[in-house]
Amino acid sequence: MQKRQVKEFMGAFGGLVEHCFTSCVDDFTSKAVSTRENGCINRCVTKWMATQQRVSDRFQEHNAQLTQQMQNK
Repeated sequence: MQKRQVKEFMGAFGGLVEHCFTSCVDDFTSKAVSTRENGCINRCVTKWMATQQRVSDRFQEHNAQLTQQMQNK
């Protein structure tokens, strides 16, 4: 179970890195990350984390409703 969770987390993290990198980094003429790229990456990661939290909260709410419905039967 724990191995599966780590694998799922790593997959999600890899997806986040790929998405934000592809969306934000477009200038390879410098080794340093530009101020614009850094800001974009920060916004991208923050939005992704908020989205993941919202999905998790909704999933928990849905499971609680299902559990309540099953107990009422």
